[in-house]
Amino acid sequence: MIVDLLLVFAGLVLLVLGGDLLVKGAVNLSLRLGVAPVIVGLTVVAFGTSAPELLVSVSAALTGSTDIALGNVVGSNTANVLIILGASAFISGITTKGHDLRASWVMMMASSVLLIALAFTGEIGRVEGFVLLAVLAAVLWRQISTARAERPEQVEGAEPGATGRQIAIWLIGGLIALPVGAHLLVMGASDIARLMGISEAVIGLTLVAVGTSLPEMAASVASAVRRRGDLALGNVVGSNIFNILAILGITSVVAPLPVPPQMMHFDLWVMLGSSLLLAPFLFRGIPITRPVGGVFLAGYAAYVWVLL
Repeated sequence: MIVDLLLVFAGLVLLVLGGDLLVKGAVNLSLRLGVAPVIVGLTVVAFGTSAPELLVSVSAALTGSTDIALGNVVGSNTANVLIILGASAFISGITTKGHDLRASWVMMMASSVLLIALAFTGEIGRVEGFVLLAVLAAVLWRQISTARAERPEQVEGAEPGATGRQIAIWLIGGLIALPVGAHLLVMGASDIARLMGISEAVIGLTLVAVGTSLPEMAASVASAVRRRGDLALGNVVGSNIFNILAILGITSVVAPLPVPPQMMHFDLWVMLGSSLLLAPFLFRGIPITRPVGGVFLAGYAAYVWVLL
């Protein structure tokens, strides 16, 4: 058990480090090549911060732990809203006025509903995976087209003075750390699940999901500390869309993902409900205050208690 816990811890550390290095290197390389920062943010950064989820899900699917692969995405989306936004709001509160994310929220809800609809077939296979990836392409096209009409902003993590050597080190380091971390995390989590008699679906929905969300959590909490809680909100909405369409799309193309009955009857609906909680704040401009953040955190604690 101790060895398995060490594997999980080492995997989480490598995922966080690798995700940070990959995003940093990719952003600076793209800017060095003259790509608009906002487009980089919508593509390279979105992919980079979701790389831990992608690698963990693909690794789990290839090793037969398909419950972890699917639970990782469903659990991450729930954790993104209840933990990441909850913690960010609890630190400084999150303002929603002046930051129109209504269209993005609608896309997040539509992606969640699409996932649930596909899950009713009992398996998210290659055909369903290609459907998710097709929707992803449409979403990215819309976001990029919209962004071109707006004034681009500097992407966080960009260092105009970065040399080619530094960029190469960041990219190579990230590309090495991510797959190694994903392998260690899945291996340790699977062994723990078997030893404790806990289903792999529950491990994926909790430990693995929260672990792979650490890069987003670190970025969001840092934004809240700097009184930019609105950035945390955009980060969560964008990440949830990408997790469903890209992560599950790619993973299910690699290996079909059977949907466990428990996930179909409970966890997917918790994910949808947590996303729905954001509607009044985004559409009516209501700030997400510290007490609301506390309620979000308590809600996630209750969810984990029910799972365990």
